[in-house]
Amino acid sequence: MKKNIFAMVLLSLALVTLSAATASGNASELPRTLANARFVYVTAYDGDQFDPQLLPDDRAAIARVQDAIYKWGKLTVVYRRQHADIIMAVESRPSEDVLAVYDAHSGDADSGPSQIYLWRVMGRGGLQKSEMPLFSQFEKAWDKITN
Repeated sequence: MKKNIFAMVLLSLALVTLSAATASGNASELPRTLANARFVYVTAYDGDQFDPQLLPDDRAAIARVQDAIYKWGKLTVVYRRQHADIIMAVESRPSEDVLAVYDAHSGDADSGPSQIYLWRVMGRGGLQKSEMPLFSQFEKAWDKITN
């Protein structure tokens, strides 16, 4: 009997966690507090683009996002975390890509952004060469808060 109750509680917690993770992956609105941001630092979850330990796919994703920001022209890329208003963290894996936005002024300056993202999207092939649907979603979300 105790085993069944424990299993039900564990299963319930797993379902709540899964549904929360799924909901956060579909986040479409940026917080309005970011409307005044002008400078963005792009990094990977495993390190910045100059880290020799960084996976090549993550380094390429950083470069593609930086290039998209240059072309878009609404934010300025900076190369030091302390000069940024927001931080974009990327991760590129064969199974799924991630693009998340963090407040650069929260968290520890040495260890990076806080553990709480302000906006995040995920998708398979979302930061690949031909098109970047994850960045397109960011552009749409940005336009909603700045127009």
